[in-house]
Amino acid sequence: MKTKYMNPYLAGVLLGLVLLSAFYFSGRGLGASGAVKSVVVTTVDAVAPEHAGGSGFYSKYLKDGKNPLNSWLVYEILGVLVGGFLSGAVAGRLKFKIEHSPKITSKKRLILAGMGGILFGFGSQLGRGCTSGSALTGMAVLSLAGFVTMMAIFGTAFALAYFFRKNWI
Repeated sequence: MKTKYMNPYLAGVLLGLVLLSAFYFSGRGLGASGAVKSVVVTTVDAVAPEHAGGSGFYSKYLKDGKNPLNSWLVYEILGVLVGGFLSGAVAGRLKFKIEHSPKITSKKRLILAGMGGILFGFGSQLGRGCTSGSALTGMAVLSLAGFVTMMAIFGTAFALAYFFRKNWI
């Protein structure tokens, strides 16, 4: 059975329209790492409120008694999850499976994906934004930093692909 995917050019145009809509309706571009930060701050505040209130990092997100989860980024990420679910359902690809090369196990695939996600999340905090915020939105507003970020992301992926390709081919 052939897997059905959207035409990448159409997907790119639709992503551009989503970005334009984000600017129009929220006055800001897209991003994701801020939503994760909101969830982490809320979790730390629920588990250790004294620590969160006394920390210079956490306290700036808890000021004025506002709930960090009441952020447009959190709603954006919820929309991404719902949209991905609906997209998979419409395309007939909605099933639980772990895709990997026959050369590696599902466990190794999950470990490598988890490590990559953690490193990318850490990098997004060091770089003050994720791919969506720094690169996509940055490039949309012709920010030099956005172009440099995108080059660094793809350059690093290209440089490291040789070492990891045996896990996927």
